[in-house]
Amino acid sequence: MNESRSVWALNGLTGGLIATGLLLAILAFLSVNAMSVQKANSENYYKIVDEKSIKMISTDNAKHVVDVK
Repeated sequence: MNESRSVWALNGLTGGLIATGLLLAILAFLSVNAMSVQKANSENYYKIVDEKSIKMISTDNAKHVVDVK
């Protein structure tokens, strides 16, 4: 029998707490980055020029969007 088992081994309670802490840290990092990207893009205004010549399926449609800055 394996007599060297412990609750505090990395595959026990400690490993579960480390994994939970790591997942929460990753969640916090991604949440903060998502909020900063959303804030940066919410202040980026644009306008559409010459909307009569926009075609339904065309790769040139991106030329009609202009940043207002």
